[in-house]
Amino acid sequence: MIFQSPHPPIVVPEQSFSDYLLGSLGDRRDKPAFIEGPSGRAVTYGQLRDQARAAARGLAARGLGRGGVAAICSPNLPEYATAFLATGMAGGCSTTLNPLSTDDELVSQLNDSGARWFITVPPLLDRAQTVAAQTGIEEIFVFGEAAGATAFADLVADGLKDGIPTDLEPAGILNPAEDLLTLPYSSGTTGVSKGVMLTHRNLVANIEQFSAVGLVDADDVVLAVLPFFHIYGMVVVMSGALKAGATVVTMPRFDLEEFLGAIQQYRATCLYLVPPIVLGLAKHPAVDGYDLSSVNWIMSGAAPLGEEIALACQDRIGCRVFQGYGLTEASPVTHVCFGENVDEDKIGTIGPTIPSTEMKIVDLESGEALGPGGEGEVWIRGPQVMKGYLNNPEATASTLDAEGWLHTGDVGRADEDGYVTIVDRAKELIKYKGYQVAPAELEDLLLSHPAVADVAVIPVADEEAGEIPKACVVRAGDVSGEEIMRYVAERVAPQKKIRAVEFLEEIPKSASGKILRRFLVERERAAAR
Repeated sequence: MIFQSPHPPIVVPEQSFSDYLLGSLGDRRDKPAFIEGPSGRAVTYGQLRDQARAAARGLAARGLGRGGVAAICSPNLPEYATAFLATGMAGGCSTTLNPLSTDDELVSQLNDSGARWFITVPPLLDRAQTVAAQTGIEEIFVFGEAAGATAFADLVADGLKDGIPTDLEPAGILNPAEDLLTLPYSSGTTGVSKGVMLTHRNLVANIEQFSAVGLVDADDVVLAVLPFFHIYGMVVVMSGALKAGATVVTMPRFDLEEFLGAIQQYRATCLYLVPPIVLGLAKHPAVDGYDLSSVNWIMSGAAPLGEEIALACQDRIGCRVFQGYGLTEASPVTHVCFGENVDEDKIGTIGPTIPSTEMKIVDLESGEALGPGGEGEVWIRGPQVMKGYLNNPEATASTLDAEGWLHTGDVGRADEDGYVTIVDRAKELIKYKGYQVAPAELEDLLLSHPAVADVAVIPVADEEAGEIPKACVVRAGDVSGEEIMRYVAERVAPQKKIRAVEFLEEIPKSASGKILRRFLVERERAAAR
């Protein structure tokens, strides 16, 4: 069975990414496209387009063109968008780097992507120089100024002619369906980081798809706390807001009080978040000290959000909380649950597929496509799906089949309306006496306990059961391991009971808010040796 989107199909504009976002500014030219949250510095839509075009000419003069790759490693700043757009305007491709990556991880990504230019900020320059010496990087640019690197402003100045940037030729010869725009790296379903080849058309299609559902409009102020190097921040927050003509307020890092203060100061109307931040809004006492009345809705993504936490946040903040779903390999959005008419009983779902997106729920054992209520791996097909993994045909073939279906590695089930609930990652299911136990389901339940601030559930090897579920808990109050296990046992089937509890100071998570379960599992295995 194939689930179709309930939304009308879209027509994908055959444009380069920059032409699609900024080709016609209309009355947006003097409107702030970005505001740097900590300083209040604004960059208008006109300035953004002019500076991006100028930077593109500067990059083109240094040899960046079709097939060339520039790396961007920076916290969220208005200039991040300028660099991202400029690289595409010059006909090249950007690979976005996590500033918290290790040097070895940075070197691996730079070498695999073939990046020749590195764009960063002064505090990261020493690391940039260290990794550049081990890669093919030819020149380093910094936002601001620092000895030993070219100021990005100089790159912009190099591309100016009589003070006015000239339109570039490469955009006219680009093939939007084939030429890469960006090359983010994702662990996909195998756990090994791989370059995800996304074209101009992939991103244009995805913005067109999720914009058709509603979301942001020109009157909105969007707080960009999610990192732009991650596909969620890059496409949904940064690019989607620009297409809508909204104003984006950038935050270079997440700090709860700074985040709350920015909402209050700039009267943010839309919040794209991840579950740990939603959890903070639902439970942290600091929230009560700020005026968050400007917020119209919250969209959570990147990891499953439990219904209990979503409802608690919704009640406390006084706005609707929705969920979306996607993955880097799908540019990223495939599902959105959004709209005034969405029933409360759908709050725990990621919604149906977005326009022009098909879905299958495939049984993990038989490979059979299941109907409503069936639980299996989620497969996706649509114009937002990647070309494949860079330099890795084996991984591409195992993730993207001959019929164009993207095998997500996530387990879910759809109801009669096509609204999907994500159960867990297929590879993270705990096998207890032959039963499949989803860690995310138990985590959602545990987070409803008033004394639990955060939690991760991991498998622990057991001679009799094969694996047992263990809860790693961050306490918000006085609670014992026995109380935790009893709380769960009273609410789940016997095979889903928590069999062990450990209390930690914090749960390791990625920049996008996903639990880094493998770190906890490796720690457990090391302790058992």
